[in-house]
Amino acid sequence: MPKISPFLWFDNQAEDAANFYTSIFKNSKIVGIARYGEAGPGKKGSVMTVAFQLDGQDFVALNGGPQFQFTPAVSFVVNCKTQEDVDHFWRALSQGGRTDRCGWLTDKFGLSWQIVPTVLGELLQDKDASKSKRVMEAMLQMDKIDVRKLKQAYEGG
Repeated sequence: MPKISPFLWFDNQAEDAANFYTSIFKNSKIVGIARYGEAGPGKKGSVMTVAFQLDGQDFVALNGGPQFQFTPAVSFVVNCKTQEDVDHFWRALSQGGRTDRCGWLTDKFGLSWQIVPTVLGELLQDKDASKSKRVMEAMLQMDKIDVRKLKQAYEGG
C-alpha cells in the first residue's frame, strides 16, 4: 500500500521550517535537501525541497514562492498522552505564531496544529451525555487544553 506523506508549500522558508519542526519532535531528522539547478524556477543552488521526518512520519517542504498560503482548513493533530506533552508542543509550536481556541494554534510559518490530549476523545465519548456535554463546554472555553480541568468538568466539578 502506498505511504501518504504531507507535502508543504512554503514561500522560501522550507529549510527553516524543517529545522524548527525537527527540533520540537523526538525521533525526527532532516532526510535530504534538493537544490534548484539551471532550469529554476528558483535561484540556482537555493533550496528547492527538504525531506524530513517527525517522529517517523515523512514530510516534504517545498520553497515554491508566495503563490499559496496555509489555511486552518488543513491542520496537523498532535495526540498527547500527558499534560506535559500538551504543554511542550503548545509552547514550542506557538512560538512566534498565534494561539486559538480548543487546542488550535498557528505556528510562525502559518501552519495550523491541534494539540490534543488523548483523554479528550475518551471523555467526549462517554455514554453519559451530561458528562460529555460538560467536557465539551469546558474545552470550548480553553485555548491550550487543560487535562485537569477536563476531568473536573467530567466529574461535575
